[in-house]
Amino acid sequence: MPQARILLADDDELIVDVLTYQLKKEGYEVIVARDGAAALALALSSAPDLILLDVMMPKLQGWEVCQEVRRTSAVPILMLTARGEELDRVLGLELGADDYVVKPFSFRELLARIHANLRRVALDQRQPAGPPQDRVVLGQVAIDRSRYLVTRQEQPVPLSPREFDLLLALLNAQGAVVKRNDLLDLVWGETWIGNPRTLDVHIRWLREKLEADPANPALILTVRGVGYRLATASELSSHG
Repeated sequence: MPQARILLADDDELIVDVLTYQLKKEGYEVIVARDGAAALALALSSAPDLILLDVMMPKLQGWEVCQEVRRTSAVPILMLTARGEELDRVLGLELGADDYVVKPFSFRELLARIHANLRRVALDQRQPAGPPQDRVVLGQVAIDRSRYLVTRQEQPVPLSPREFDLLLALLNAQGAVVKRNDLLDLVWGETWIGNPRTLDVHIRWLREKLEADPANPALILTVRGVGYRLATASELSSHG
């Protein structure tokens, strides 16, 4: 089984040296960037399987790198931040991060988060090919369950595994409303503990990627005080 390649982007030499040693000991291949510009270049050229991205770096901050990477890639991104405020964590999620770890952190905690994100991607990639009916067309958006592929106007849309799982949970409801707590259980797991606003952030990402007008969504609809639902094909066709 090939080693997973991790891009470690941090300008703190001690953190880089310690994490590089420990990650290699766990069997990972590690490539290092010591500023934001180098991190972005390596993220786009070296095809890492996961990115550990410090928030505060020279040349480009981690938030900026994350935002640029998300334009073309769904690679898991874990933000490393010395800040513990909720606003900073939500900002990272809004810009496309899959997870965050607040410094100081234990290597065991970081390793568990790395394993969880890589395992999710591996499960997604092992989905077997299915029959043609696994492809559902909703207006300009086509969702292929078996291939884990979403297109808009016949162009592939890069979604993170969690974004796809959220879209699939809504799709499986066949136009019915899915309650907020049910979506959190389905996508993040019943034992997940965190900020429920994470759901709203992921819905916003999906709308930005799939809706013609994200501010006035036609595909992913909010049912105020309850949850979300997907418009049906007939609803979308009636709206032209």
